[in-house]
Parts: sequence; structure tokens; C-alpha cells
Amino acid sequence: MSNAGSLPGAASPASGRDEDNGAPRADVRFIVLIPARLASTRLPDKPLADICGIPMVVRVAQRADLSSATRVVVAADDVRIVDACRAHGVEVLLTRTDHVSGSDRLAEACTLLRLADDEIVVNVQGDEPLIDPSLIDAVAMTLSNEPEASMSTAVHAIDSTEDFLNPNVVKAVLDARGHALYFSRAPIPWWRDGFASESPGALPTPAPLRHIGIYGYRAGFIRQFPALPPAPIESVEALEQLRAMWHGHRIAVHVSDHAPGPGVDTPEDLVRVRARVAATP
Repeated sequence: MSNAGSLPGAASPASGRDEDNGAPRADVRFIVLIPARLASTRLPDKPLADICGIPMVVRVAQRADLSSATRVVVAADDVRIVDACRAHGVEVLLTRTDHVSGSDRLAEACTLLRLADDEIVVNVQGDEPLIDPSLIDAVAMTLSNEPEASMSTAVHAIDSTEDFLNPNVVKAVLDARGHALYFSRAPIPWWRDGFASESPGALPTPAPLRHIGIYGYRAGFIRQFPALPPAPIESVEALEQLRAMWHGHRIAVHVSDHAPGPGVDTPEDLVRVRARVAATP
């Protein structure tokens, strides 16, 4: 895991560092799975949304292909996604349409691909067309370096009170080894004395951490995950990763030096991402 100054829970990396964001270069074998569901309440047919002539899910796969992954596979729920991927040379699987979550779709994909239980899989969301390939490598490396962990993920420092107090920004607290203690939509850790006396815009030191929605798993664990009973805290926070923690599984966390590129949840997000891609040489 990277060392981000005085951020809590950061550990020293076990390999070299990427000059752009401090992420360790991956020297471990892993594959990337990208779950893609056609239905979306805020942006219909989101995986097929055009971004400068290329469907969004294909853009995500192309970014993932720049990582150290040995294989990048889209796990789709609709033949239209399958057709779009194949038209651009992206490996794709057609999965069932009745999955409750992306984790369920990943579990089916691991079975269809006949992955060994110890094979590392990085779950890249299908609405992250600007994802940094070195972040993917870092999440894979973090899990590889932590044999006691069932999962890995990533965080970065929060630099605004607005984000810290925003329930749509998921926060994380880590232990001394860089494992997650908890994830919450609430502002954690709560700065009891500081918020009582400091200016409204102040934040605690070390900085609180924002969760980045990327996960690493061992294939055997992700196949078992859908069978775990949902946890009460998962239902309250609406955060699926809390199910793993509630059942005693550890999540190793990479601390990134900066925030990831914007994802696409709404039509407005899509406009912004199109503009960024169009402006990129």
C-alpha cells in the first residue's frame, strides 16, 4: 500500500511507485471484471452512452487494458452490450438479468471463466471511463500483499468540509495496518473538539478519507459473497462492503495520493466527461 504522508492506516509499498499518483506498480497476476447492466434510473442505457464515438463501457475496458491486468472482461446483462464490446474487440460475457447487485454478476462471471479460487479479480465499475490504470494495479497489489484480507479497495484524502459532511461521499476509517475499520456515509472520524471550536471550513489532521468505488477480490471469495446473509449495518448505510466486514472478512485499503477522475451517474456527468475526453489529445 502507498504511504500518503500522515494519513491513517497507510503502509509502505512493497514495490516501485508510479510517478503520477504514488500507486505501486503491479507485479502480480490479476484480471479485471467490469459488470455492466443496461438499466439505469438516472441514465438509461448507460453502458452504451456515446463518449466521442465509443460506448462508455468500451472506454472503461480500454482504460483497464492499460493496467497490468492479464485479461479484461465485461460481464454484461444484455446482448446489446455484448455486441458493442465485440465490435470494439473487448472480451465480454453474457450473464443473467436477475442479479441483485454487481457482486452477484461478478460471482457468475468468475464461475463462467472457471477462475481458480486464489486468482485476484479487480472489479472496475462500468461507469468510470476516466479510471486511472495505475489505481487498478494498486488495488490488485494491495490484496496480493495482504493474505489475511478477503478484499481490497482504495481511498483518498478529503480536502473539503462539504465533501466530509455529504452523505453521498462515503468515508472510511483504517487501522494501523491499513485495513478498513468501517465505511460510512456519516462524517467519520467525527472531530469532536475541532468542530466545536474551529472555523466551519476546518478539517481534522490527518485528513479524513473518501472511499473510491473499486474493489479487489480473490475469486473464491466473490463466489461465496452472494451467499452471505445481508448485514444490518449494510442495510442502514446502503453499503454492500459492510456485509463482508460484518461477517469477519478484512478489507485491505490502498491510500491514493489524489482523487480519481469523475464517474458517470447522470446526464450532466456524461456531458462533463465527454468534454474532458474531447479535450484530451
